[in-house]
Amino acid sequence: MMYFAPLLAQDAAAIDLSAEIAQGLLTTNNVWMMLSTALVFIMHLGFAGVEAGFGQAKNTVNILFKNTITPIIGILCYAAFGFYLMYPGFEVPGWFAFDAAGWSMFWFSPADADVTVGYANGGYTYWTDFLFQAMFAATAATIVSGAIAERVKLGAYLIFTLFFVGIVYPLIGSWKWGGGALNEMGFYDFAGSTLVHSVGGWGALAGVILVGPRIGKYVNGKTVEKPGASVPLAVIGVFMLWLGWFGFNGGSVLSADPGLVSFVLVTTCLAACAGGLGGFLAAYFAFKRLDLGMVLNGILAGLVSITAGADVINPGTAVLVGFVGGILVVISAVLLDKARLDDVVGAVSVHLTCGVWGTLAVGIFSTNPDHSFVTQLIGVAICGATAFASAFVIFFVLKKTMGIRVSEEHERTGLDSHEHGIRGYTIVYDE
Repeated sequence: MMYFAPLLAQDAAAIDLSAEIAQGLLTTNNVWMMLSTALVFIMHLGFAGVEAGFGQAKNTVNILFKNTITPIIGILCYAAFGFYLMYPGFEVPGWFAFDAAGWSMFWFSPADADVTVGYANGGYTYWTDFLFQAMFAATAATIVSGAIAERVKLGAYLIFTLFFVGIVYPLIGSWKWGGGALNEMGFYDFAGSTLVHSVGGWGALAGVILVGPRIGKYVNGKTVEKPGASVPLAVIGVFMLWLGWFGFNGGSVLSADPGLVSFVLVTTCLAACAGGLGGFLAAYFAFKRLDLGMVLNGILAGLVSITAGADVINPGTAVLVGFVGGILVVISAVLLDKARLDDVVGAVSVHLTCGVWGTLAVGIFSTNPDHSFVTQLIGVAICGATAFASAFVIFFVLKKTMGIRVSEEHERTGLDSHEHGIRGYTIVYDE
């Protein structure tokens, strides 16, 4: 027996080493996912900055209030039922399922519950998984906020957010990320060009149509510019969003895989730069001026465009995808104004137009031969029809019941004084 003792000792040491490696990988993955969650969370500050910067000064507090309450409602709704609608564990990939067991586990599990989500042979905790996905859900609602700013009733917007984030977004997300029918079909959306951005964009479009344009925005066939409250704040907001996108896309690797995470961050950053350049050139051609607003939206357009394929589109092609996104955002903004669809921050153009483009780009440029343009197009159509119809119905019911638009007097004088009792920009001089 003594002859086998060294071998047994070696086997025990190997098992211990393997366990240490597994624990180290779990910790590394989990830390990266928590950091990514924090980066996605800070995007809400970016959205707040962009919307408050592009909005009029008389509505600043109202805009910031919505951007503060949206993640609050979004995360709570996602915890209550959204998470289990989105990740139901389809026995057979389909369109509808619900994981009641998972719901119970979430609410009644002890803090030290040893539950891991198994990705990349390392995984991360169940709690980290929930929080990361919850940040995505809240982002979808925030997209709608900016498009219909300065004239929507706060109560109506909050009720819309509850249904859109709690039911519509997770249901659509389950079809791909939850292992549903679109996933079975081969539809691909790495980090949400369609599932997050265009879903939010379709909701924004429905809201813009039903709420209507701001008073005085379109006069005698011409578009009247309404100067934003703070260009510096808008710039800060965009750079905060750009920073957050490193977590949005980088975290979507769902592990701390150094090769793939760094690759995704490179394609993401290059697309953002190219999008800004595309927005700059397209705006100069269209308006004959150096339009900072379009450069900023071009950066966001590039980010949205690459989000669907950041892991399967090579860096050189990512530049092309982002550049086209930057051009498309300008074209889209012009066409929306011609159609008298008033989008305060350009949310429809950035998130819907470029979300669709980015998803289709996977079918054109992906390095994975299994990705098909036709499949991508079908997926975009199904998600778009569902998101737009759902948002339209929610807004329509609200419009016919409680109303979705503030009074003309409140809109003209500003929502801050009437709904919040304070102004966003007030200088008090001591006498």
